[in-house]
Amino acid sequence: MKHSVDKILTTHAGSLPRNEEWLQMMIANEQGQKTDPKIYAAMNKQAVAEIVRTQLDLGVDIIDDGEAGKPSFLTYINERLGGFELSDAVRSPWKGSREVKAFPDYYEQMARAGGGPGKAPRMVCRAPITYKGHTQLKNDIDNFKAALKGHDAGDAFIPAISPGNIEDWQQNEYYKTSEEYVFAIADAMHVEYKAIVDAGFLLQIDDPRFASNYAMNEITVEQHRHWAAIRVEALNQALKGIPEDRIRFHTCYSINMGPRVHDIELKHIVDLMLTIKAQAYSFETANPRHEHEWKVWETAKLTPGKIIIPGVISHTTMLVEHPELIAQWLVRFAKIVGRENVIAGSDCGFATFATSKEIHPSIVWAKFKSLVEGAQLASKELWGRA
Repeated sequence: MKHSVDKILTTHAGSLPRNEEWLQMMIANEQGQKTDPKIYAAMNKQAVAEIVRTQLDLGVDIIDDGEAGKPSFLTYINERLGGFELSDAVRSPWKGSREVKAFPDYYEQMARAGGGPGKAPRMVCRAPITYKGHTQLKNDIDNFKAALKGHDAGDAFIPAISPGNIEDWQQNEYYKTSEEYVFAIADAMHVEYKAIVDAGFLLQIDDPRFASNYAMNEITVEQHRHWAAIRVEALNQALKGIPEDRIRFHTCYSINMGPRVHDIELKHIVDLMLTIKAQAYSFETANPRHEHEWKVWETAKLTPGKIIIPGVISHTTMLVEHPELIAQWLVRFAKIVGRENVIAGSDCGFATFATSKEIHPSIVWAKFKSLVEGAQLASKELWGRA
């Protein structure tokens, strides 16, 4: 994994807006409407190529496929794991959370408007978990390789969901305990994780639940830490045998637009995060609930050679961050952990669910332009070049 050797490198958290034609094709396919497999495959390949070109044209250093072929960063796993059946249960992931309890009127309004933590069908585990997504994974890898051909893209990554998020999303009716269940998921997901790295890509583990479990439940910080420690152990089991320098870990807080007064503070979980067997750690810091947390890195024990990827553009606001502000944030982090150990990122994905309309694509790309310009300004200051 590249360090910021002579400039602050740029990247992002994964999901990016799909073009409208491809999005409508995906929706039709998800709804069971007949789509020509050849046309679907061709449009998928074209969508990945387009998203790769867009990132490169904007000057982003470390890119991905935008998760263009996935319905979401999470639900894509529905068709990749065996042992699950479609559940009759449809529930909001945030129903009963301390966030919704604190602001019920706001979240009810958001639900009516089609935003916020809505409802989605789940799967239920009723048999031993296996990995069966080889065809879909190969399609993702092949499309990304084809899109990168002829481009000098540097490092490139593919995101994959963590065992802890699958555990939360899919109900368990087979395994005796939640711990047994999440470790079984981890063993199955090892197949996907290893295949991504074996294909020559960096692996990004997407794990919003690592941070958001606290706000979703009426628990103490210590109870959340106990819960998270077990999920870290499961994730590390899933990553066994995969070189740490090929892995980046991303966490966030699962809410885009919202008050978010119940987000757990980074200081309570940063030590646990740093025990995850990864080289780089991506986290939120561009939004007002977490901007102050840069100070955490004054005392956090970052092992030599490890990298932080602070978000310097946010998915929680339409405002496009000013490049000079982005540069100030990056310089601040660089002076604490070393300029070579900082990569500029985003707080979260901008289309974690393909149909997300919260941030218009034109605004997303404007934010990316500021991301690159801000990193350039920071690099000039940190390396003393005009």
